[in-house]
Amino acid sequence: MIETIREALRGSHQDFTEGSLKRAIALLAIPMVLELSMESLFVIVNVFWVAGLGSNAVAAVGLTEAMLTIVFGVAMGLCAAATAFVSRRIGEKDREGASAAAGQAILIGIVLSLLLGIPGAIWGRELLTLMTPDNAVIDTGHRFSSIMFGSTFSILLIFLINAIFRGAGDAAIAMRVLCLANAVNLVLDPCLIFGLGPFPALGVTGSAIATSIGRTTGVAYQIYCLFRPGERLQLHARDFAPRWHLMWEMFRVSVPGMVQYLIGTASWLLLSRIVAQFGSVATAGYTIAIRIIIVTILPSWGLGAAAATLMGQNLGAGKPERSEQATWLCGWYNMIFLGLVSLAFIFFSGPLIRIFTTEAPVVAVGQNALRLISYGYLFYAYGMVLVQAFNGAGDTVTPTVINVVCYWLFQLPMANWLAARQGPDGVFWAVTFTESLIAVCGILAFRSGRWRRVKV
Repeated sequence: MIETIREALRGSHQDFTEGSLKRAIALLAIPMVLELSMESLFVIVNVFWVAGLGSNAVAAVGLTEAMLTIVFGVAMGLCAAATAFVSRRIGEKDREGASAAAGQAILIGIVLSLLLGIPGAIWGRELLTLMTPDNAVIDTGHRFSSIMFGSTFSILLIFLINAIFRGAGDAAIAMRVLCLANAVNLVLDPCLIFGLGPFPALGVTGSAIATSIGRTTGVAYQIYCLFRPGERLQLHARDFAPRWHLMWEMFRVSVPGMVQYLIGTASWLLLSRIVAQFGSVATAGYTIAIRIIIVTILPSWGLGAAAATLMGQNLGAGKPERSEQATWLCGWYNMIFLGLVSLAFIFFSGPLIRIFTTEAPVVAVGQNALRLISYGYLFYAYGMVLVQAFNGAGDTVTPTVINVVCYWLFQLPMANWLAARQGPDGVFWAVTFTESLIAVCGILAFRSGRWRRVKV
């Protein structure tokens, strides 16, 4: 096992369509879990330092991150298509086709990042005003919002190119990218927020600048790795020449994926708006709790990402039974992991929130959010793996339909109804019920086998 861990961290050119599935999952999931842990560290580090600036600053960060979920949704939809196309070509042993798919996905990503980032950077204050009527929060955080939207290029590309690496089976490179980006952010965040050494004290705006520089550094390293000889996936200048048919096919698969994630992220955005009506204290407590939850959810997505890669590569190799077995195994491992996390959240929610703030009202909201949402983790563990397995197969339509039904037709009406009766706690209960419903729908849809017939 120790040698497997070393190989997973070092990276290898393992053929994931042959041999032990348990070993294949370990080789993919270990670096993917660490990679996504690094992504969650971006969020937790920012909230940790910003919490020292008060609840208005934390609320501004939380509301901006809620708006940025739209960017993340677009990125994840495009990532789903990129992973499906690249992993399928790798499974078919068509490395030139995989490189071409990667180049076209990056072209699409650049265009979308400009369309989303430029308006957001210009109208950062106006966007934050849509999220809260609190002028103190708006004055504190509008520059943070503008800078974060202005860095959409690096946000989208760091997700997208890492998805390409994962689809090719180069999970260790994706892990190293996030380690580098986080190292830069860890150093710059306190320096730019509080003015340490030669740096100016920029407050919450400094956090946005530090995060943007960190992610941009990661993108630069990704580009270097994409063109480096000897890697599993090596790009050339010709791969970026527009291939309209391939771009259309990727866009066709990615649009339902974008809609799928946008439905989910828009739902989270609206949940933040529902919580915001109870004031900045409720928003701050909810923000801290969600950031702690992300620390555990993103690593567990590593198992889902492993399922997506194994799904695509084995379908490409003509082995759908192996794809199905890999998905169920990843779901089982994820359930064990999130089950342990839920116990920690149930019994230690208060101390976890107090790491970030000692304001009693904020702690009260935050610990309730942690405890109530974690009740649905056992179901959610399977749900997130199944959704990514569908996407890895190129079936982005099925999880999109599930999201429409569960988030918009179930979660939002329930959150509004429960919030009117229980306050912020009602919103937290609605999240738990919804994630459990998504898992049940995902299991039923996966057993139907539609994903076996999807062509990419």
